[in-house]
Amino acid sequence: MLQVYDLEKSYGKKVALDGVSLNVSQGEILVVMGPSGCGKSTLIRCINRLTEPDRGEVLFKEQSVMDMSPQELLEFRRRVGFVFQHFNLIKRLTVKENVMFGPVLSGMDAEEAEANALEALGKVGLLGNADSLPDELSGGQQQRVGIARALALNPEIMLLDEPTASLDPILVGEVLDVMEDLARSSKATMIIVTHEVSFALKVADRIILMDHGKIVEEGAPAEIFAQPQSEIGKKYKRLLMS
Repeated sequence: MLQVYDLEKSYGKKVALDGVSLNVSQGEILVVMGPSGCGKSTLIRCINRLTEPDRGEVLFKEQSVMDMSPQELLEFRRRVGFVFQHFNLIKRLTVKENVMFGPVLSGMDAEEAEANALEALGKVGLLGNADSLPDELSGGQQQRVGIARALALNPEIMLLDEPTASLDPILVGEVLDVMEDLARSSKATMIIVTHEVSFALKVADRIILMDHGKIVEEGAPAEIFAQPQSEIGKKYKRLLMS
């Protein structure tokens, strides 16, 4: 479904991606892990060109994302749900209006967009908050709105960029529970960047470990954390055992 070939990205002298290649199958839940600054977020932002790579190729269903025109890229992004680290909600709009915003902007009929928004809010447990304003919600609830916003486009692939990174530790659990439910029930392909080891063990079909802009290890969760080959994998194993 998705192929990434030899992606490179640098910010000045700092190398964020150093020749990253991977394949993602239809319906696969891929979790990307590694220390801060290893290139995880840059990788998934390059997939839909929120960040432009310096070199490399991304193919989605055999079509080059790098060669897409602005209109083709816009249409591609409608098929890709993206959940950011920060909520990025529009404060003057209600929860429902925030979730509807993307579909309406992409040309969806308002009535259909509203129905999709309410369905998505139901999936993240916030249907009762549809008419609330973002400032009336907790951080965890706001991030769940962000997830609903991505779901409302009925995406073929979901990209989640450390969706719990900006949350108070007390609120992390509620967002992880929603993500776990979605991973089990959704047919969408998912690429999830996270530091949450226990969550990765529960939901991932495959885990990729990154360090210094490279993939240093990949495999099934049980294999990665039982017999890690990389230094990063060994550190995660010690974390699980502590």
